[in-house]
Amino acid sequence: MRDVPDFPKQGIIFKDITPVLSDPALFRASVDLFLERCRARNIDKIVGIDARGFLFGAAVAYELGVGFVPIRKRGKLPFKTEIASYSLEYGEAEMEMHVDGIQSGEQVVLIDDLLATGGTSAAASDLILKAGGKLLEVQFLIELEFLQGRKRLEQAPVISFLKY
Repeated sequence: MRDVPDFPKQGIIFKDITPVLSDPALFRASVDLFLERCRARNIDKIVGIDARGFLFGAAVAYELGVGFVPIRKRGKLPFKTEIASYSLEYGEAEMEMHVDGIQSGEQVVLIDDLLATGGTSAAASDLILKAGGKLLEVQFLIELEFLQGRKRLEQAPVISFLKY
């Protein structure tokens, strides 16, 4: 993991996972952490949050043989979407999911690289639940515990593998 000071704005220390992604053993070990949590469950869809959640989520969905649903920043998906607004530690944003990405009653696990303030993940969880999905768990490679983002995620159990 690499710390990048003042990104994306002054005063933020960004946790950069690209060194993990570029190392084959570390990337495999990271994906395996998510897989261990998911293998014994009856999962229909893995949802990944734009953009680093796509990297882990798609790999997990592929290995499990289940569907993958992307949640993206607003304006990036081509079909009809449902939109959720949220706040970050450095601003406001909106994200969206295709309206047909999750069917009512499907069992879903949400995956992302990092839990900070929880705004992005809470909005993603709301989109999943609004679509009728059953959110089994929200999983992160990294959690910045001092930001207490876990408190905003009451929709499902939260799992993080590395804590700072």
